[in-house]
Amino acid sequence: MNGNTGASYKPGKISRFFLHVYHAFAFVMRFFREAFLPPFHFKEFIRQCYNIGYRSLPLISITGFITGLVFTKQSRPSLADFGATSWLPSLVSIAIVRALAPLVTALICAGKVGSNIGAELGSMKVTEQIDAMEVSAINPYKYLVITRVLATTLMLPLLMFYTAFVGMMGSYLDVHANEQTSFISFFESAFSSINFLDYWASIVKALVYGFTISMVGSYKGFHASNGTTGVGQAANSAVVTSMFLIFIEEIIIVQISNFLRGGA
Repeated sequence: MNGNTGASYKPGKISRFFLHVYHAFAFVMRFFREAFLPPFHFKEFIRQCYNIGYRSLPLISITGFITGLVFTKQSRPSLADFGATSWLPSLVSIAIVRALAPLVTALICAGKVGSNIGAELGSMKVTEQIDAMEVSAINPYKYLVITRVLATTLMLPLLMFYTAFVGMMGSYLDVHANEQTSFISFFESAFSSINFLDYWASIVKALVYGFTISMVGSYKGFHASNGTTGVGQAANSAVVTSMFLIFIEEIIIVQISNFLRGGA
């Protein structure tokens, strides 16, 4: 027998993975336990809504406008081959409302909002500011996590509708420049193909994406370590993990919505 029998046990990769899953699940469940219990930090919630919503408008505006414009330009040649360019408004509205607006908004917010939450909470974690809040009898989870999660979950649907509007405006400018379609005719044709389920599916997507982005960013920030290096890793991991989960959620929600439409 050698002297290694007393060495500490180090879990393997699989054990560490399930341990991370357990901690993440507990982190999420804590949100549902504490979100609607006092105290409520309304001032911090409003500040986060401003930071997440208003400050994201410039980037969302440019991205949404370009998305609608480019998608219309790319779709025109295919429809022109069949003499169906009049279907462009309907095609663009279906694509933007059902898929592009929620997904583009979520990906932009994952990069901007998710990384910001991960970096901000990560820096507070490694500098022991979160520990200081606990000593001061302030619940850091309610003040830092719940306010950000609620703000992101609320603001993402609003940003999604704004992205859809800006994208449709970009599409209209291209259609008007080529087919001389009037503003009223364009939007009448566009919204004639959109039904109630399309709007609700997009809202559900935006709510789920917003919750995912903020929760992942908060979790990564709350568990940051190793100083400034850990802060950068938390921000990067928040973006990558959020985008990965967003695409998985996109597949699931699309399957459910198609089933409700009777297309599955």
